[in-house]
Amino acid sequence: MGTNVTFQHLESPDDWIRAFDVMKELRPHLTNPKAFCDQLRRQHEENYRLLAARSAEGTILGLAGYRAQTNTLYGRFIYLDDLVVTSRLQRSGIGADLLNKVREIARQACCAHFVLDTGLHMPLAQRFYFRNGLLAKGMHFVEPLAPCGSGCEQ
Repeated sequence: MGTNVTFQHLESPDDWIRAFDVMKELRPHLTNPKAFCDQLRRQHEENYRLLAARSAEGTILGLAGYRAQTNTLYGRFIYLDDLVVTSRLQRSGIGADLLNKVREIARQACCAHFVLDTGLHMPLAQRFYFRNGLLAKGMHFVEPLAPCGSGCEQ
């Protein structure tokens, strides 16, 4: 990590708007900044936190979105929803630094595990996670459901 990189939780819609372009690099289906903020507001209500790596000038260089959860498999754990570093700075160490920051947050919260998913089509991400101490423990299965009708919040 460069000594000029700082880490800060983004807590407000104004902060989230500034994070939109970086998050869009990971989630290209995101096309509308307002819809993105609405989505983050809902996730924030469900304990989602968005941690930003910033340059000395305040530019967002990377993001880690996570939440604390509890289930019968892992007990109390941190689930990492999103990890992205702007494309021009990938392989700079910022992704590992973000991962380590969230891992430390998990330890401070007395979590028993640190959990994330990555796509089977992403071998570089898989190698990154292996290099950073995470082990593959299973497969994630998904069934797309029909879109909600009116009145259903997405």
